[in-house]
Amino acid sequence: MRSILLAATMLAGVLVATPALAQQPAPADAAPLPAEAGAMPAGKLDNAVVPQGYRLDLTVDPTKSRFSGHVEIDVDVKQAGRFVWMHGRDLKVGKVTALVDGKPVAGTFRQIDPTGIALVTFDAPLPAGKTMFAFDYDAPFGEGPAGMFHLKVGDDWYSWTQHESIDARASFPSFDQPGFKVPWNVTLRTPAGLKAVSNAPEIKTETAGGMTVHTFAQTLPLPSYLVALMVGPFATVEGVVPPTPQRPTPLPIRVVSTKENAGKLDFALEGTKGVVQHLEAYFGQSFPYPKLDQITTPILPGAMENAGADLYADSILVMDEKASTAQKRTFGMVVSHELAHQWFGDLVTPAWWDDIWLNESFANWMGFRIGNEWRPDLNIGAGALAEGFSAMGIDALVAGRPIHQPIEKNAQIDAAFDTITYGKGGHVVAMIAAFMGDTKFRDGVRGYMAAHKYGNATSAEFFKAMAEAAGDPRILPAMQSFTDQQGVPLVTLERAGPDSWKVTQSRYVRYGMKGPETRWGIPLCLRQGDLRQCTLLTEKSATVTLKSAGPIMPNAGGTGYYRFELPAKEWNVLIAATPTLSGSEALAVADSLNASFYAGRVTSDQLIAGSRALAANPDSYASGDATGLLQAMADRGVISESAKPQFRAFVGSLYAPQLKALGFDPRAGAHTGDDPEKQQRRVQLVELLAGTARDAALRDRLVTAVDEYLGGDASALDPALFGAAFDAWLGEYKLDGAKTLMDKALASEDPLFRPSALGAIGSSGDAATAKWLLDEVQDKRLRQSEKLNFVRYVVYTPETRDWGYSWMKAHLDELLSGGAGIFFGARLPQILANFCSVAQADEFDGLRAKFAGKSGALELERTIERVRACGKLKDARGAELTAAIAKLK
Repeated sequence: MRSILLAATMLAGVLVATPALAQQPAPADAAPLPAEAGAMPAGKLDNAVVPQGYRLDLTVDPTKSRFSGHVEIDVDVKQAGRFVWMHGRDLKVGKVTALVDGKPVAGTFRQIDPTGIALVTFDAPLPAGKTMFAFDYDAPFGEGPAGMFHLKVGDDWYSWTQHESIDARASFPSFDQPGFKVPWNVTLRTPAGLKAVSNAPEIKTETAGGMTVHTFAQTLPLPSYLVALMVGPFATVEGVVPPTPQRPTPLPIRVVSTKENAGKLDFALEGTKGVVQHLEAYFGQSFPYPKLDQITTPILPGAMENAGADLYADSILVMDEKASTAQKRTFGMVVSHELAHQWFGDLVTPAWWDDIWLNESFANWMGFRIGNEWRPDLNIGAGALAEGFSAMGIDALVAGRPIHQPIEKNAQIDAAFDTITYGKGGHVVAMIAAFMGDTKFRDGVRGYMAAHKYGNATSAEFFKAMAEAAGDPRILPAMQSFTDQQGVPLVTLERAGPDSWKVTQSRYVRYGMKGPETRWGIPLCLRQGDLRQCTLLTEKSATVTLKSAGPIMPNAGGTGYYRFELPAKEWNVLIAATPTLSGSEALAVADSLNASFYAGRVTSDQLIAGSRALAANPDSYASGDATGLLQAMADRGVISESAKPQFRAFVGSLYAPQLKALGFDPRAGAHTGDDPEKQQRRVQLVELLAGTARDAALRDRLVTAVDEYLGGDASALDPALFGAAFDAWLGEYKLDGAKTLMDKALASEDPLFRPSALGAIGSSGDAATAKWLLDEVQDKRLRQSEKLNFVRYVVYTPETRDWGYSWMKAHLDELLSGGAGIFFGARLPQILANFCSVAQADEFDGLRAKFAGKSGALELERTIERVRACGKLKDARGAELTAAIAKLK
């Protein structure tokens, strides 16, 4: 799954004005367990019963509150007995039968714990051997993207499924873990006129009992988390991917969305064709499934790689050629990521969740790589390193986890879908690929795929394939040093001679923090001028010789997953050269420079000089975040209020001349003739100048554009500017404006306007608006994900965070009680990350009991550490940084 962490939909759940914030899950049965059943499996099942195939026959009417089904599971009973552990969450199971030698044996189904572990008890012991289980049941539709969920869009109801990681058990009784990979036969019974989509092609449609019966072909082997079941009056566009050298016949494809999005699906259809062709060429084999549906929903926080039936947030697919560079970049990266999963994840699936990192890390790397091949003009590839360096901010904490870690309990699974898996994992894959060489790495991937086609595999088997392809036994321990232990390496360079450097590795930590001694096998690549030299640094120190001229670049190409430290003189030389570096190397400089300041080393003047230099780099990824650390320091109070006018003026001095040179017109399509990078740069400049610099003239211009847009002139404002423009407009009109914009947003199904407007309202920084959102708004048109996002925005925004935290703390039990999708509980503590004081970290210590045993426990520990480290940095260097900003002209 690719969450991308789309800001407007990162969290999902229910919020209303009263404390009844989330749909309560059905309570688990607390009655004592029979001794003969054995201990409840907290995570992986014991393989006493192994599924061989499923037949799902579900009746799905999205207008109802519940759906029903008959499920048959062919099983192999390995251990005879009356008790079977399996999965089912919040299901009302009316009948359970086992068919043994043609004779039925009745049973009962009992959910044991809230994660959906269930015990089936049969009236008589089942012998070892082949058996068929049958279940009749009904269950509630979810309101958030977990299990089978439904939503009213416009005048129509739709339902979709989101089953990763362990939410298939909310849709049907199952053995819900990735190692059970079997064929599925699916039948969906729907009201007449509705379309149904599943993983395999629909082979028969007929009418029975006043319902339309959709029968699908048997799937190739799949785990339960990849099963897709979608129903609604969908709009579709259809086509084929033409034959390729790897595939002799056309591949049928569709884009499937809600009615409101009809007319904006052709871009996705054509783009998907190109991505599929590039992926087939890389893997050296045809698309693994007989058809491909690309499906959208308004409330998924990202995308999901269901085999042959991918699911996406509307905004990822719904667009036309006039869409912004940022939206097209997201399309290219996410679609490439999800379709790469069709091979790496669906065709070859992890045996258990401890190897899900390999799925996501490889797909993340492929998403940027293939996206860049599909549309080189969009500069998608540079985003991979931006995401990897961002992950270092989390990985540098002492509280954390390695990419690859044992997962023993269900509560640990969702926490594995984080920036360590995606950002760090993708960067590590890129580093190994760059060190091995592209051809050898690709050959290793192809060998791994061939050996495990339509089956399951482990990280150890992937490492083995890579080592064999590389012909270098050192690759295996080097890879494992990054995947099996947490932390970010710091490579410190010191002059050892006129042409030589002593390089020493250690573990990077922030100011005032201590971490354990750690050693890596670092593929270290240095560059000076045109001379690039790589070595595998396995010892604590080594000496490297470079006989060339120019500044030393300790992370050539930016592909290394490590930070570097330089003597002050060399830092100054490298900073001065930053405007001429490639975008990827400029990102590496920015990350290591910022990290050095966080660690208490580089000076405030050097940090400011780095911002100037980065702002002059032509790459939009590098220049767009040139003042990001300074903005964070201002938001968190490290830069005091007295110096903020000078900080805003500094940002204005960097970027106003650039915007003037580019030219600016807020009207829709005014700059469509520019190349994509130029378009993206202009949007970034507007956001920085209107937001961070608070440029009054620009904000007035945006306010006027919003007035005209909301007044009915759709051409008055380009959608790429929604965020900056709505922020400026709400700064003018405050609570009254928020109420007007809310009404406009809820009357719209536009996948860009609605979330942008609601996000701006939540992030307005206006105290009256924040209180209105969390204590008073009860509009039934608001979706549960939208309601919960208001909490996220209010707490994260500096001007409202103190009040927002008090509100969150008072409602924390309710916030944690609902089944709101894969990322809700795991990421809830992230919204506290803008606090910056030792005292506040001590306050957050008191939340540990609330998160104990939940997927958000690790994220809370990370947040506490970040807030405490920020507080120590503020105490030690806040005055210095404030003084450096205050003296800027």
